Order: sequence, then C-alpha cells, then structure tokens
Amino acid sequence: MTEKAWYQQTTDELFANLATQEQGLTEASVKQRRAEYGENRLTAKRQSTLFEKFVAQFKDFMIIVLIVAAVVAGLTGELVDALIILAVVILNAVFGVFQESKAESAINALREMAAPIAQVERNGQVVTVKSDELVPGDVVHLEAGDIVPADIRLVTANAMRVEEAALTGESVPVTKQSGALDDSNLAMADRRNMVYMTANVTAGRGSGVVVGTGMKTEVGQIAGMINQATDTKTPLQENLAQLGKWLTALILAIAVLVFVIGMVRGEESLVNMLLTAISLAVAAIPEGLPAIVTITLALGTQRMAKRHALIRKLPAVETLGSTDVIASDKTGTLTQNKMTVEQIYENGRLMDAKQLMVDITDPLAMAMILNNDTKFSETGLVGDPTETALIQYYLDQDAAVSTAISVNKREAEIPFDSERKLMSTFNETADDQLVQYVKGAPDQLLERVDRILIDGEVRPIDDTDREAILKVNHQLATQALRVLSFGYRELATVPEQLDSQSAEQNLIFIGLIAMIDPERPEVAQAVAEAHSAGIQPVMITGDHRDTATAIAKRLGILNEQLSLADQVITGAQLDELSDTDFEQQVTQYTVYARVAPEHKVRIVNAWQKRGKVVAMTGDGVNDAPALKAADIGVGMGITGTEVSKSASDMVLADDNFSTIVIAVEEGRKVFANIQKALQYLLSANIGEVLTLFVMTLLGWQILAPVQILWINLVTDTFPAIALGLEPAEPNIMKRKPRGRQSNFFSGGVFGNVIYQGLLEGLMTLGVYGLAIKFPVHTSSQLAHADALTMAFATLGLIQLFHAFNSKTIHESIFKVGFFKNHALNWAILAAFLLLAITIVVPGFNTVFHLTTLNLVQWLVVLGSGVLMILIVEIVKAVQRQFEN
Repeated sequence: MTEKAWYQQTTDELFANLATQEQGLTEASVKQRRAEYGENRLTAKRQSTLFEKFVAQFKDFMIIVLIVAAVVAGLTGELVDALIILAVVILNAVFGVFQESKAESAINALREMAAPIAQVERNGQVVTVKSDELVPGDVVHLEAGDIVPADIRLVTANAMRVEEAALTGESVPVTKQSGALDDSNLAMADRRNMVYMTANVTAGRGSGVVVGTGMKTEVGQIAGMINQATDTKTPLQENLAQLGKWLTALILAIAVLVFVIGMVRGEESLVNMLLTAISLAVAAIPEGLPAIVTITLALGTQRMAKRHALIRKLPAVETLGSTDVIASDKTGTLTQNKMTVEQIYENGRLMDAKQLMVDITDPLAMAMILNNDTKFSETGLVGDPTETALIQYYLDQDAAVSTAISVNKREAEIPFDSERKLMSTFNETADDQLVQYVKGAPDQLLERVDRILIDGEVRPIDDTDREAILKVNHQLATQALRVLSFGYRELATVPEQLDSQSAEQNLIFIGLIAMIDPERPEVAQAVAEAHSAGIQPVMITGDHRDTATAIAKRLGILNEQLSLADQVITGAQLDELSDTDFEQQVTQYTVYARVAPEHKVRIVNAWQKRGKVVAMTGDGVNDAPALKAADIGVGMGITGTEVSKSASDMVLADDNFSTIVIAVEEGRKVFANIQKALQYLLSANIGEVLTLFVMTLLGWQILAPVQILWINLVTDTFPAIALGLEPAEPNIMKRKPRGRQSNFFSGGVFGNVIYQGLLEGLMTLGVYGLAIKFPVHTSSQLAHADALTMAFATLGLIQLFHAFNSKTIHESIFKVGFFKNHALNWAILAAFLLLAITIVVPGFNTVFHLTTLNLVQWLVVLGSGVLMILIVEIVKAVQRQFEN
C-alpha cells in the first residue's frame, strides 16, 4: 500500500495496491489471501470458565481471613458461627459471578452484528459467500437492507446512504460517494467513500473493494481495545480491600495480646484463653459486612430498576455515588434521537413551528408531505429521519396526511443524489393538475427558482428576496439546525427527460424548514442538578462541532461566562495534543465533537489520571472501549447495540441522561447507608474488643466465648442490614462528590467509630463495675455471675440503641425520626428478643452461663442504652456547631 489512506486513492490506485480488478479475485488468489489474512471474523481472548470465575471471587484478603476464621471456629466447636461465616462468603461469591460481565460477551455481540453473507465478484461472476470468507481485494456489491460485511472502499455509489451511528455517532444516515478524497486527516465520519463492517445500508446501492477484514477493520480495532481493557476496581471494592487488611491486622494483634495477657496472669486455662482470643477475633471482624454490602447494593439495584436504571454489576451502584464526571453521548441520550421540525420560514417570516396553525392545503405543507419517501407501518414511520420528521410534524397536528398522499398520486420522480442535493416528485392532484415539488439544499434550490410565493401571490424573485432567504438560512445554520428549502411549479405533463438540468428549473420558492434532533426536555434540569451536585457533565459525540455546541449550549453544559470556543474541541484537535498536555487541559473541555473510539478512551483516561471517578455513556460499537475503561459504563437500553450493553455496568431502560442523575442520587444514598452500617458495626466491635481487653487486663472474670459470639450474631446482622434501607437525606445531592481518595471513614466516620466504640466499652465496663460494687447477692460467685450477665445485656442492648444513632452520621436522630425506618424497628425488636431469651428463659440462660436479672438491674441496663443515645446526640450537636 502507498502512503495514501484508502479513501484518498483513486480507483486505479486502489485496484493496483490490492492487486485486484472490477471482476474480482480468482479462487486461487482468494485461497492465498485467506491463508495470509485469516478469516473475516473477530477474535476474543480466552473466556474464563464458570468455576474460574467463582474461584476468583475468593481472592479478596478479607474473604480469605473470614474463611480462616470459619475453619478455626469450626475446629474449636463453634459450628454455628463457622457455618454462618461460610454462608456469607459463598453468597458473596455467587453474587459476584452472577453480576460479572467479561469482555468476551462484548466481542460475541460484535460477532452477532456482522453480516452473515455477502454478494461478491469472483472470477467475473457475482456469487453469494459467507462474510467470514471475504479477503482484502474482494469486490463486494451492497444494496439497501444489507449489513456491511467488512471495511470497504466504494468504487460506485448510486443514491447510497448508510447508517453509521453505532460507529461514528452520526445522528442521520450518511450519503456516500465513490470519488477519492484529498484531505489526509479525515475523521471516520467524514470518509464518505468508505463503509465499515456492521454499518447498515438504508438506501441506494453501491460496490467497493474490501480493504480490511477481521481484526484489521475499524470494528476489529474496537474489539482489540475491549480485549486489552482491564476491569477497573470501583471505589467500593478498593475501600473494602483496604478496610479488610487494616481491620484484620489490628484485630488479630489485639486477640494475640489478650491471649498473652490472660496466660501471663495465669487465672484462665490455656484452652479457655485460646477460645476467648479466637472468639474475640471472630466477633471483632465484621464478617457480616460483605453480606450487608451485597444486600444493600442489591436493594439499591431494585430501586434503580424501578427508575429505569438497570444495574449489571453490583459495585456500580455505589460507584455512581462517587461520580465526578458524566461523559455522555449526545444522540439519543441528551437528545431525542428524532429529527423534529423547529422553525418554518414562509411568506417572508420566520416562525416557531410548534406555534404555527398548519393548513395541509398550503403549498409548503404539500411539498413536505408529497416530496417524501416515508412509509407507514404498524410500528410507526419508516424511512430517512429527515423525511419522517416532516410527516410526523403534520401527524402531530392531526392533519390528514394519508389522505393527501393517496389523493395526490405520484406520477414520477427524480431521486436525491449527493451532487445536486435535490429531490423532485411529480404529483397529480384531485383536480387533474400536475405539480412538481422540489426539496433540497437552499443554495442549490435558489439557483433554480425565478419566482417566489408570498401570502398566496406568486411574483418574480429579486435580490432582496434572495438575500433575506440566505440570511435566514445562515441564522438557522449557526444554531446547528438542518435546513431544507422547498419549491414547486405547475406542469401540463411529466417532462420527457427526467434530469436536473431540464426538469428542475423555473421553480417557485415556497419556504425553508429548520430541523434538529432536539434535546430531551428533562435533560437541562438534570444537567443543572449535576452541576449542583459538583458533577461535571461532558458531551462526547461524532456529530459536527456546530451541532454539538448548539445542543450543549441549550442544555447548559457549556459555561456561558467562559469562551465557548475554549470549551469545545474536535477529534482532529485532540490528535494534536500529547497525553501529558491533554491531561493538564482536560478540565477546560466540556464538549468533544467529531471524535473516534480511541478519543473517547483518551478522554476517560485523562479524567481518571486527574483522580476523578468517571461515568461514560454510549450506545454504539464505537463506545464499547470507553465504556469498559470508565469507572462505570452506562449503556442505552433502547437504541444501544448489544456490544455497548455488554461492555456496560449499567443500562438505561429509557436512554435518558436524567436517569443517570437519579442513579447518582441512589448511589450516594447506598454509600451513605453502607457507611452508617459500617459505623454501627465497627463501633460495636470496638466496644466488644475494649470490654474483653480491659477485663483481661484487670483480671476480672471475662465474658465467655459463647456470650461474645451470640452478641455478635444477634446485634450485627439484622440491624446493620436494616440501616441499608434508610431513606436518602434531603441534602444528599447538594454535597460535592466524595472523590476517588475518599473512603468509608471519610466525613468524620473514623472519629465517630472510635469514640462511640470506646463509649460502648466503657459503659459496659461501668455497669460491670457497678454490679460488683453494689451486688444483689451476698455470694461472691453469684455477684460475679450477675455482673457478667448485666455486662452481657448492656453490651448487647447498648448496640441496639446505638443502631438508632447510626441512622444519620451528623444529623440529630430527633430530626431524622426514630421510627421512620420500619425495617430497622423490627430488626431491633427481633434482636432484643433474641438477646432477652438467653437471660429470662430457663435452660437458655444455663447454656449461656447467665443469671436472671431483677427489675432494678434491667433498669440499669436499659438506662445505659438511653444514655448512649443522649451522649451521641450531644456530640453530634457540638460537631454541627464546629462545622458551621
């Protein structure tokens, strides 16, 4: 191949460089090339087996420690606790395998998009072959309805239009041509003489030479990028891993210390101290945390599904809550993916189309309806988006469109082509008149008109009229509106020669129609909410710079106080920046136009290197690599390709940007609730550790292993899970994103865990000391048994009271409301009953080495729980004063 790109080469150069001809390749040449280039199919990296995926779930450090703890607990006779820990671990692994989506699923979806067969020239004859048998140099014929089977340089194109949105982001089908293009740096969307694998031919026909097959195609390069993409760890996964390592090291160190101190004092047996140390370690490790996180995330997915956000990977729920940047595709996400008539220029006046009373007998209306190839089907309008928009405009006005089409029968036509940019139809009216209607580019139509229709009167067109029309056309074009012009003339018969030179002359100018793929009405508000939440929306599109800028301006993505030009960059401009320069400048750009797939990955990576959590939306094949690279990939459920959905962590059932913002709110809520559960669990565990440690240090009779494990089992599970159901706090979307560097202990949680855990432990020790100092029984053995029972009850009950404190990190519980979370109310009640049974029910208290408490002793225990709430409320009030 020469240094020229395929689209720059002439037909002769193309045939010479690929050693082919119009009659195609010989069978011998095909066989030789297939051996050299391989089959025309996409390859995927080796797929993991289901067993391998399951085993991979157990590589987390905290999970390994839990498994060890379960084994040790089982060996020491604590079978119930061992089984509970193992059940939690296995449940977490099953959820992980179920939610996991690997890159090979995206590659499989790409394969399914490929054309199954192709019409190809072989030995001078057109034959049908499987598309995977194509080789470079094959001459392929394409027509409307075909899926492009490989990357092809066109050598003929007859009114050919191709839908390339999945690859290029173009919102409307692209008109193709066959001539060579001069520019050496054209974006994929501007290579009008090229068609690419998986694109759809929507109109016309053409032929071309295969220049790329398999992984050498544009789609193949995307598949390669997906293969190379590594799954990024979410902030949640990173936080849990760090937390697990930190907690495990600390707790094991304390357990060893308690064992050593107990043995040095010599007041406990080796077996009892070993069991105590193990029980302490098991009780202190929040083994319920993975299950609580999984359940909280799962509940979040259910709530999101009801709001049209379908989660494919559980950690994605929380990742949304930490999002700093939402990089969104334009077409179909920010816009409606439906061309709509916005303004009409008629009778010398520019009018808002929505506020215009239509008259279907008006010449402009007739031209829009009759010069139109739109078809009606059971599922709606079928045809070119521009033409369907014209019909839909009148259908929305309840106009009798079908009647107008049937009454004004089309007798002939001159199809649209890309060179003259016009289309003509010849329609016979009900009163046997023949009218030619013409639509097309304003500059081309104006060259062919000599009259103008103003308020029902036809008069010669003058320079003033032309200047006015061109001025309005420029005004509309600068707003990124797509402008069509219309003209007509009355004839006696259909012209004998149906060509533009003779038949598209002496026309009467009627007016202009301005269309655009409009923004979704709710998106502007969603963008404003994102800004309010400290999230930067970024538009990334394959559309032209002007179109992207206009939509971004209307949505509020562009900052009106800054230079608009400095906030918009094209793919070509991005190519001129080094990665280092781009990383420094990435924060200034909010709109990217005319981009290629590799640009999208660069944009995501640049933001990530700035320490930002990035959500990336997309619906096309070209979006898949960026969706994989982003912290959270968001696919489109309606317009999205299977490739983009497979590469995504979340799918929008309604393809709506505002749903992403809703999901961000839910993600923030999920993180906040996990944080509340973590604060509750760790403060409780610190209270338990402190109690045992001080008891051992002071030589007091310590809580038995079965008592510690029961408290841990009863108080840790259900209340912590119920905290995951707390409603979102009112100001949650007014806060700035947490950022990648934040963790579960951010926002004052670490300090809360420490002081609240110490408070729980000290109050438990205080009740024990009080019971020893003021015993109910004179017997020292019974007095110590009562003291241990009160310490047991206090340690358990104080944690249940503390669950109410944990409903909010900083706000007063009296403001949030004690009993609004019904699940928490029932969880605390159930836990209290399970705790009380071990004390008040004969037989159970024997098993747990506990005594029956009298009313005064119960009041002391309950008073400790109430005091816990009051002290935490006072500390929160002080914290809020310092924050203000």
